[in-house]
Amino acid sequence: MPKISSDKLFSCGTVFDYDSNREKIQAIEQTMSESGFWDDTEGAQKKVTELKSLKAVVKPLSDAIDASEDLEALLEMAEEDPSLGPEVLSELDRMEQLIEQLQLSTLLNGPHDHVGAIMTIHARDGGTDANDWAEMLLRMYTQWANKNDYSVELLDRMDNDEAGINSAAIAIRGPMAYGYLKGETGMHRLVRISPFNSEGKRQTSFAAVDVSPEVDDSEEIEINEKDVRQDTFRASGAGGQHVNKTDSAIRLTHMPTGIVVQCQNERSQHKNRAAAWKMLRARLARIEEEKRELEQAQKYKDKSRIGFGSQIRNYFLHPDQRVKDSRTGHSAGSFHAVLDGDIQEFLESFLRWRVKGDD
Repeated sequence: MPKISSDKLFSCGTVFDYDSNREKIQAIEQTMSESGFWDDTEGAQKKVTELKSLKAVVKPLSDAIDASEDLEALLEMAEEDPSLGPEVLSELDRMEQLIEQLQLSTLLNGPHDHVGAIMTIHARDGGTDANDWAEMLLRMYTQWANKNDYSVELLDRMDNDEAGINSAAIAIRGPMAYGYLKGETGMHRLVRISPFNSEGKRQTSFAAVDVSPEVDDSEEIEINEKDVRQDTFRASGAGGQHVNKTDSAIRLTHMPTGIVVQCQNERSQHKNRAAAWKMLRARLARIEEEKRELEQAQKYKDKSRIGFGSQIRNYFLHPDQRVKDSRTGHSAGSFHAVLDGDIQEFLESFLRWRVKGDD
């Protein structure tokens, strides 16, 4: 009968700092049980988010440790009762899958991988089809977030007059949200029969996705306010009650880098300004992370240098239905399932691909 080694679980425990994280969980839970915890709503919410992130790491490993102990007991019973053999093999398969997922999680080791993600989506080449495509991607990422119990906040949205959106920005919050989504930065290409073309011609359209970490205000991100130009403008919308009659929309331009962010989703100029500054801090944090990635370019070769303008994935509705990642080669045969948010395999394949050397 096969024996299970605890080496892999010990390795995972070391990587995840298992004992230390368990102590942090206990400390946060103790703080949350104290009276007055929710008096500071913002601070309390940060603690809740931190707790969720810690549990997302600790619980699977704890479950694996418990399962390994159960398996050892099952192995001892199987030595006396050979009929338990199939049950042992089934349990071994389950353990291997669980350990594989734990090893995948060790790839989420970037300085910001544990935080939320700020994602911006822009329609690019392709006319109205590109605007429609950008909105389809917005829905895809929202569906993925919902399926994984992540929260989604709309920070900005600029609708196109005919269909779809010109651009949108959302914050996706949950354990390892940025770590999983950062590989989505780049150009996404759609090929289909255009619903906006009366002749039924095939249309290729593009949308650009950019993902940045939602950094905490306590993190040092150097921004000289003199380097930031602020413009106010009247928010645009679909008409009627959604059109703002005051200059509540905010656009920030960081002149040293050329980064431009804007927010018009709220009626309050103050709230839009706060959201825009959050987006700017996120973009600058991403730039700092890219600098660190470039320092590791020798290790990862050119694979870590996937930029905003690089085409990363192709989505086909014609002549056949499929989705293929141009970096990892991972593909899916169900276009509609992917657009319904089933992108986890693409996210995981990118994590594995990113740390592999050239073949």
